Amino acid sequence: MRNRILEILNKAIVPICHSGGLSDQSPPCVELEIPKISQHGDYASNIALSLTRCLKRNPREIAKEIVKHMEMSEGLISKVEIAGPGFLNFFIEPGAWHQELVEVHAQAEKYGYQEIGKGKRVQVEFVSANPTGPLHIGHGRGAATGDVMAAILAFCGYAVEREYYINDAGNQMDTLGRSLYYRYQEALGEPVDFPDGHYQGDYIMELARDLTEEVGTRYHKVPLDEVLPDFTRYAGDRILAGIREDLDNFGVRFDQWFSETTLHSQNAIQRTIETLKANRYIYEQEGALWFRSTAFGDEKDRVVVRANGLSTYFAADLAYHKDKFERGFDTVIDIWGADHHGYVERMLAGIEALGRKRSDLQIILVQLVNLLRAGKPVAMSTRAGEFVTLREVIDEVGKDAARYIFLTRRSDSPLDFDLEVAKMQSNDNPVYYVQYAHARLCSIFEVARERGVPCEWLNGGANPDLAPLVLPQELEIIKMLGEYPEILASAAKTLEPHRISYYLNELVALFHSYYNQNRILGDDPDLTQARLYLAAALRIVLANALSLLGVNAPEKM
Repeated sequence: MRNRILEILNKAIVPICHSGGLSDQSPPCVELEIPKISQHGDYASNIALSLTRCLKRNPREIAKEIVKHMEMSEGLISKVEIAGPGFLNFFIEPGAWHQELVEVHAQAEKYGYQEIGKGKRVQVEFVSANPTGPLHIGHGRGAATGDVMAAILAFCGYAVEREYYINDAGNQMDTLGRSLYYRYQEALGEPVDFPDGHYQGDYIMELARDLTEEVGTRYHKVPLDEVLPDFTRYAGDRILAGIREDLDNFGVRFDQWFSETTLHSQNAIQRTIETLKANRYIYEQEGALWFRSTAFGDEKDRVVVRANGLSTYFAADLAYHKDKFERGFDTVIDIWGADHHGYVERMLAGIEALGRKRSDLQIILVQLVNLLRAGKPVAMSTRAGEFVTLREVIDEVGKDAARYIFLTRRSDSPLDFDLEVAKMQSNDNPVYYVQYAHARLCSIFEVARERGVPCEWLNGGANPDLAPLVLPQELEIIKMLGEYPEILASAAKTLEPHRISYYLNELVALFHSYYNQNRILGDDPDLTQARLYLAAALRIVLANALSLLGVNAPEKM
């Protein structure tokens, strides 16, 4: 419906633009919005106001001329009102909405698919947690955000690749190896004064016990410097294997696992610095090499090589992103934790210095998760204290609840995750609320089969007469179904996957209210068929949207 109205509007403004001398210019983009007050129509457009500056005319006069040039399709628009300074309010014929249901059925699992991406290559890099410990609940939110964002972009016509960057080089890996070494010595009975700043989680002790079982006393009292690489490699490999397993259980897959050590072995960091030197963005000061990031709006210049000759994490990140674009991606999307907000400007500066547009790199910051149990905070810490892993959360509440709840808020807003609410079988649990609607729709068709109600249209037969669908609630549901492609497009353009869960909650609320007030399987066979057709369209959209979220659409609950 939205596209049909846009087509009529776009055709109507062409002669107006030409008469106003805009034939050689692109006219303003025509947009439609759904009015918050239903009395203001089904759709509204401010195109007349947008044309005012170009045409230097009163917007109400422009609005009147647009209406005059509109080619009204019979049975589509009942009336167009000009409101306020020149808004156009469109009122759609009730019967015209029925075509939306036909579209849903015709496209089925492809409903909502579109080609706005036009095959552009997009890389989404997310999670990328250091392999120094298991994934925690914050990583889970980033994983759900990245995975669903990639799914939406792919469904909207982009060529998407998912990537995990393994930070397996640098001081944090050496600290991991030392932490395991000390716990291993403890496991063999040696008294150890465990250093501050090392990894103290229970998982280190488990790794030490496993290593002891595998190698016995082979490394007992062997100096740390001699075996540190072995301990680092053992711990890193085991932790990374656990991360892979957790993400797989969470329904998250990656096309590429990129190791930071690759950048070092291929001399990519030095080559990147040389490129920046050639462009005069590197200078030396006090024995260190600095990147001139202030030239691109950053608050201060950044060190890329310290005075001791060691490159910084920032230098590695510059080399990594240079590698990304050399692989041919049009856009790179990084999903980071909110604690990296101070890193954004320097990375955008680096991208510009390497010859790309700032817009080629999109950085999404994911805010913290406040873990609750029955409304009370659950204590968490990074290296000590109570450590709540993603695996523990999945084991307790399930993959579906975790993924869905992570996506019930904007990624840049803090999220309260209540473990008890996530397990409830009630409307207070957002994933249960939506999944139950799908199961309820499936049960309607189960009952219809038991009663012998024919639904030939489910198997390619002729569509039923939809004229009986006249209730305001029915038309409201149909409108919402018709908006699903627009919701997907907006989620892809804004990189905001939470828009789908918002949409689902609103759609399901309409359905539950309608279902509680109306009989779908009634005495009137024509009305029953029309309502079943509506119910089937609802089931299609719910299943499609849940699939993009990586959440199951159960037939029974």
